[in-house]
Amino acid sequence: MNSLTISILGCGWLGLPLAEHLLQKGYPIKGSTASTTDIEKLKDRNIIPYHLEITDQSIFCDDLAGFLSCDILIVCFPPSRREDIEHYYPAQIQQLVSVMKTSSLQHILFISSTSVYRDVNREVTEAETQLAEKGSGKALHLSEYLLQKQFSTTCLRFGGLIGYDRMPHHYLHNKKRVTDVHTPLNLIHRDDCIQLIEKIIDQNVWGEVFNACADTHPTRKEFYMTEATVYRLSLPEFSDKSATGYKIVRSDKIKQRLDYTFIYPDILAISAIEKSINKH
Repeated sequence: MNSLTISILGCGWLGLPLAEHLLQKGYPIKGSTASTTDIEKLKDRNIIPYHLEITDQSIFCDDLAGFLSCDILIVCFPPSRREDIEHYYPAQIQQLVSVMKTSSLQHILFISSTSVYRDVNREVTEAETQLAEKGSGKALHLSEYLLQKQFSTTCLRFGGLIGYDRMPHHYLHNKKRVTDVHTPLNLIHRDDCIQLIEKIIDQNVWGEVFNACADTHPTRKEFYMTEATVYRLSLPEFSDKSATGYKIVRSDKIKQRLDYTFIYPDILAISAIEKSINKH
């Protein structure tokens, strides 16, 4: 059993398998969910469950002090889709900051996103100064600042999360038209996300900001065509209209700092690999 206790705020598509993985590594895990119906799911996986909901005005939790009694808090809930997200999400994080000041936690790992960067039509690193113009990206960047100002926080900026049920072949049959087909993608497989988080914890890397995307950046058209070929699906219609901007996010810093090699460095190879694994 590892001596460090970890609380995961948001046991969703990434947070739940992350909790299960860290449990297997011997970490005691506390996990929160905003849905009471998921409490039993956490219990069944030996995750200590907490019902926790955060708004821009308040926090509700059945035992907030108990949940925050940990060594490491992983904040793993993304901004929701709403018009006022630029203000609402940082207000949620500020609510969290206010109560964490009196807790015993030592470090925070904030799951952020490469959406903090503006589309500058070139490669970007963590040193990029041209930041998001869109609401969700602005919200995440401000939230990073709020946490890093007060706590020993590492911000992990993931690209688009893919893998398992989040691959195009799950919805290509319903997709009639694809836009922005020439835009290079910044994606990362969930397995790599979990491994990177584990390495940050194991290597005690705090007070950092990291990008995390796979090495390759295929266009949306290339990605969808590969999926369709592997799973023998009909291709959707590809629009000739392109997005006005793009970015290619570099992840050299995290690979060097953690001595990490991606499990899935090539986005276009994932479909064939996962299909092969599922056959067995």
